[in-house]
Amino acid sequence: MRLLVLQDHLRSGGTERQSILLANAFAAAGHPATLLTFRPGGALAGTVAPGVKHACLQARDWGLDWFAPGLRRRVRALRPDLILLMGRMANCLGWRLTPLAPVVATMRTGKPLPAWFRRTLRASRHIVANSREARDHLVAAHGLAPEKIAVIPNSLVFPPEAAAAEAAARRAEWRARLGTPPEARVLVCVAMFRPEKNQRELIEIVRGLPASPPWELWLAGDGPALAGCRRHAEAAGLGDRVRFPGFLADPTPLYAAADVAVHASRSEALSNFLIEAQAHGLPVVAAAAQGIAECFLPGETGWVIPRGDHAAFRERLRDCLVAGPELRAGRARAARAFARENFSPARQVAAYLELFTRLLPSPGP
Repeated sequence: MRLLVLQDHLRSGGTERQSILLANAFAAAGHPATLLTFRPGGALAGTVAPGVKHACLQARDWGLDWFAPGLRRRVRALRPDLILLMGRMANCLGWRLTPLAPVVATMRTGKPLPAWFRRTLRASRHIVANSREARDHLVAAHGLAPEKIAVIPNSLVFPPEAAAAEAAARRAEWRARLGTPPEARVLVCVAMFRPEKNQRELIEIVRGLPASPPWELWLAGDGPALAGCRRHAEAAGLGDRVRFPGFLADPTPLYAAADVAVHASRSEALSNFLIEAQAHGLPVVAAAAQGIAECFLPGETGWVIPRGDHAAFRERLRDCLVAGPELRAGRARAARAFARENFSPARQVAAYLELFTRLLPSPGP
């Protein structure tokens, strides 16, 4: 199968990582794969495998995520057997491509859908939702037929946790780099700094935590809301407790250095961050949003907190901060096992390829 994955830009987000993982895996499985982006470059551009053809529509980066000059002409020249739309802008323009090849749309967001996105959902051959809640929302809110929607969860992008000695070295290295005492408990969130990711609310939540046992909040990533979060942390008097490690192409060392994953995003379909954190042994505490409860085993590897209930969020964090070593080790084992069993990249890729095979006509004799 000649497969085309369409994505607007290879910024540092979870959908972009999934786009690259899938394109790389399709090529490794022997399917000619093209990753077509609207904009050139991006923080993740260097992670596209040599076996994947990476083409761009903009001759130079105009900074416009929606600008896709010559999209139909380029797709017609590539002659794909199937087009997979990844990301909001690709899904908004996908309806224009349905006369050229079968189009598979994706539902990977909890935000309201623009009219063109909805048009693509109706016109596409099939839809992949990355959580059951996302599928149910498409059926209830947009009247789409359940049989047109497949649920294929996100998969793990980053490598499994290192051996104990290597993980301990990474833990010590990053704590020393950020000036974090060895005895401090570290709460971590890895996400782009966008308003809907809501790191600002995490700062408000931890503001009410007691000083003992000692703790820090690490907010890793980049994006337009980063500067405002820095200012908010300083104004809240948390300049020595909230750290901003920046963007890491592979945040595995941060997971090794942290103790609990925290998340307060207002808009999700399924959180890549929470899945990855568990694979590295971190229990998770997260505010309720679409698909969040499907990311972990409630009460065992993580907890969903009603949105806006800061007191309940803090209470669960206090429980995690004071937990003894045996309880922490048990939660870590359960989190690793759950994430690696349920969000295997091999399982995800196989599900996509099986779906594509069903959608395409069988070759003639």
